[in-house]
Order: sequence, then C-alpha cells, then structure tokens
Amino acid sequence: MILIGNAVISDDIKEQFFVCDLEKCKGACCVEGDSGAPLENEETGILENIYPIVKEYITEEGRKVIESQGTWVIDKDGDKCTPTIGENRECAYALYDDKGILKCGIEQAYLDGKIDFKKPISCHLYPIRITKYDQFDALNYDRWHICSPACTLGSKLGVPIYKFLKDALIRKYGQSWYDELVREIGTMTQTV
Repeated sequence: MILIGNAVISDDIKEQFFVCDLEKCKGACCVEGDSGAPLENEETGILENIYPIVKEYITEEGRKVIESQGTWVIDKDGDKCTPTIGENRECAYALYDDKGILKCGIEQAYLDGKIDFKKPISCHLYPIRITKYDQFDALNYDRWHICSPACTLGSKLGVPIYKFLKDALIRKYGQSWYDELVREIGTMTQTV
C-alpha cells in the first residue's frame, strides 16, 4: 500500500499493467455494470450545464432517457451516477462510432472544443475505483473480465496502471501529488 496525501493506493496500481484496447473490448465499460458512471457531487451541476451542447453528440435514445430521467440519477445504492438506457444497458451519454465501439458523447464534445469538461472523473480514472472515507480516499484496481484485452496490451507494452492513468490522476489529485506517487514507487522499486 502507498500513502500519498489523503489517498491510500493499492499496490496493484503500481504492479498491474493496463492499456485500454477499444478495438477488442468495444467500450464494454460504458455498458456493463449495475448502474451508470459514478459521479462526484460537483459533476452533477456540470452535467446539467453542458447537456444542451452534449445532447448533439449522443443517440436519440440517450437524449430521451436524459430528458425523462435527468442528466444524472440516484442508483439503487443511493449514489449519484449517469442514467442508462434501459436495464443494464449503455450509459445515456454513450454513442457508437462507425466501428461499433462505444465512446463518450461528453468526451467527444470536449475533444471538439465545445466544452471544458472531459468526462466524469470515475470514467477517466477507470480501472481505478475510489472509495471515499472520512479521512482518506482508497484507490483500488477494479479487476473485470471485460478488461482482459487491456491487461494483455498493458503487459505487452509494459505500462503499469498508474502510468496509463497519469492524466486522470493529475486531474483528480494534481501534478505534485502524481510526482510524489512516481517518486514513492521508484523508491519502493529500488528497495526490492
């Protein structure tokens, strides 16, 4: 375990390899699961504000769901998340590209320079999941069979999770936090 600031990071995040392989998984993480993408409190307001722009990027079915349920919902566990199309189907913000790969409509609007919010941080950080406690955040690797191609590609390329998610970790915790994480991992590697 690694402790940086108020974050406790599981060793898997430094030891396991991961690089998304969308050609193989087809964006399955936007479909699989019991609810939509987990949202931070401030992200709910952001989704409300950007929806008029983002709605042009998502499917008609996604728009219908959002317009009937809202830009975010409360799941069965009482957590805020993105709405989904039907029971256990894709996130309402998802869209299929011409290769049948699910992509994020929010991220597409961001990449087109229409908004300055990339996507929910839980999506950006995946396969890391954060559990918030009173005094700290616990960062754990969420192992899931749908990501087997990402594990294979990450191993082939030699990219550990914390390097693959560098931008997302910096977005969440800041550059100095990430630099400290890299130093700590380097120190641990040298002592082994």
